[in-house]
Amino acid sequence: MSLRADYLKYTLHFRFEAGTSRGSLTEKTSYLIRLLDDTDSSVVGYGECGPLKGLSYDDRPDFEAHLQQYCQEFNDLDLQLFNWNVPIVLNQVISPRFPSILFGFETAMLDFLAGGRRLLFESEFTQGHRDIPINGLIWMGNQAFMKEQIEDKLRTGFTTLKLKIGAIDFEQECDLLAMIRDRFSPEQISLRVDANGAFRAEEAMQKLERLAQYQLHSIEQPIGAGQAEQMAELCRHTPVPIALDEELIGQMEYVHKFRLLKKIQPQYIILKPTLLGGLRHCDEWIELAGRLNVGWWITSALESNIGLNAIAQYTAQFKNGLPHGLGTGQLYHNNVDSPLRIEHGQLHFDPTHPWDLTAAF
Repeated sequence: MSLRADYLKYTLHFRFEAGTSRGSLTEKTSYLIRLLDDTDSSVVGYGECGPLKGLSYDDRPDFEAHLQQYCQEFNDLDLQLFNWNVPIVLNQVISPRFPSILFGFETAMLDFLAGGRRLLFESEFTQGHRDIPINGLIWMGNQAFMKEQIEDKLRTGFTTLKLKIGAIDFEQECDLLAMIRDRFSPEQISLRVDANGAFRAEEAMQKLERLAQYQLHSIEQPIGAGQAEQMAELCRHTPVPIALDEELIGQMEYVHKFRLLKKIQPQYIILKPTLLGGLRHCDEWIELAGRLNVGWWITSALESNIGLNAIAQYTAQFKNGLPHGLGTGQLYHNNVDSPLRIEHGQLHFDPTHPWDLTAAF
């Protein structure tokens, strides 16, 4: 056996202009890892490295050069791969400064070891017997655009909506929340908001008190990351449960993860494998959250269906009934075709539907 890794740079194109507090997105670049035995090309493992511009720890101009270097170093090892040595290979070959490359290589290796069928973790989910509850994501934009998205998500059966806020006038955003609450109780529709760190620390509590009247499930990252004292104070007194998101990025050591959660004591954390260094690092966050009585859910980070599939199968292993943020597969008009489908606010895996990677390769 002689394992070889290479990659393909692939640009995903959004179906619409997706607004965030960091600007609007029309396309997303991913790097698809391909892993195979060059003496037998019938088994191919795929993974995805998809750093997010302006957010990922490894969003840097020399990213592709490092990815190329890591592929070469992996190939030079000329190794045999087993489940037990995947963490060793990751630790020895790839720097923790490149979390999305860790995720891409990790999932490519797991896929290869499982026979190259895109079945990394077989479960009732991959058998088509159990779906994953997900939230319906409402992107930022003008009030009319956001209202249109809300109506579409409600019409298609979502019972948890997540609104990105912080881009338009706060009063208009409150009007949208009020519109939903006037029609649906918290028992009927659960509401999450994501501020992406848009609030100033000195105004955050006032805005949280205002948002509390809409009986929200949670708010993600109300203030910018790196303000641990202020975030801890908010979490102690908030009328709306707070979920850490960007705050977790760059925390690659177990002891640092523990100190962060113990200091801030959030109500929830949000796990994005691409941004956090892969599934192994998510395992650590989940273990720590359990020890510290912190809730959690898992969210994709605008990956193609290759990365989303790995994240969804990982998520399905856990008995966590909270809706996850895994509804991003329909964002792109040139995504690879996969067994993943969204049905009535749930992510469904159709085991009879074949993969078609020709859009990318």
